[in-house]
Amino acid sequence: MIKNIGVLGAGQMGNGIAHVFAQFGYQVVLYDISEVQLEKAVTTIRQNLERQAKKGVIPESLVGETVGRIMTTKNMTDLGNVEFAVEAVTEHEPLKLDIFRKLDDIVQPSAVLASNTSSIPITKIASVTKRPDKVIGMHFMNPVPVMKLVEIIRGHATSDATFRLISELVGKLEKEMAVSQDYPGFIVNRVLIPMINEAIFALYEGVASAEDIDKGMKLGTNQPMGPLTLADFIGLDTVLAIANVLYDGFKDPKYRPCPLLVKMVNAGYMGRKSGRGFYTY
Repeated sequence: MIKNIGVLGAGQMGNGIAHVFAQFGYQVVLYDISEVQLEKAVTTIRQNLERQAKKGVIPESLVGETVGRIMTTKNMTDLGNVEFAVEAVTEHEPLKLDIFRKLDDIVQPSAVLASNTSSIPITKIASVTKRPDKVIGMHFMNPVPVMKLVEIIRGHATSDATFRLISELVGKLEKEMAVSQDYPGFIVNRVLIPMINEAIFALYEGVASAEDIDKGMKLGTNQPMGPLTLADFIGLDTVLAIANVLYDGFKDPKYRPCPLLVKMVNAGYMGRKSGRGFYTY
């Protein structure tokens, strides 16, 4: 029975994952190498909970209770007693593999390990551990407290028992599950990133302005935000990283990242988080 959860990475995704687990009664150990990031994460979680309470989504009393269930740490060994851990660090393969090697030695042998990766093969992540049958992909959508979907990815060695456990966990968080095989981009990003990349090509080739591309997709296909606005929201560096995973994984030119996307990332235009992307913030 899972009661104690480890979350590795206190950024946008990590704090959202910690938020939902703590909200549903789990004790959470939130790990990051940066004290500033940990403090920022707890502040963000509290603010998001207060927003939920104001809208009547959760009772006011749950705000303090939820934050009280989150312990922050800069020491990975503090995750030694968790029954389940989910990694949500930067989408950088060598970093993720290094974390899983270390985590595998720290947590109890029965613990299940998940990655929130949006594109890196779960089979590859699992291969650096001594428990590949207990490694699975658990890809939450951003913003985690709001979005209902969790994409579950089975690695080559993921056991049925691990899959059942995580399926139950998704249900307990009152979220919906979509199951993907372990191929580059899984389901969501395999469809989403080429769409965003094509929108960037349309801008690059002068088909239309950023505003008109986004307006066309919003009003023409009923999307809540246009693909270029969404790219800025995700982070252009993340969009490029996933595009490269698709391109490298399939060796198919249709996944080639647009040169404009590459140039913008090289220039430091990362979207909302840097204040400038396809739009200025």
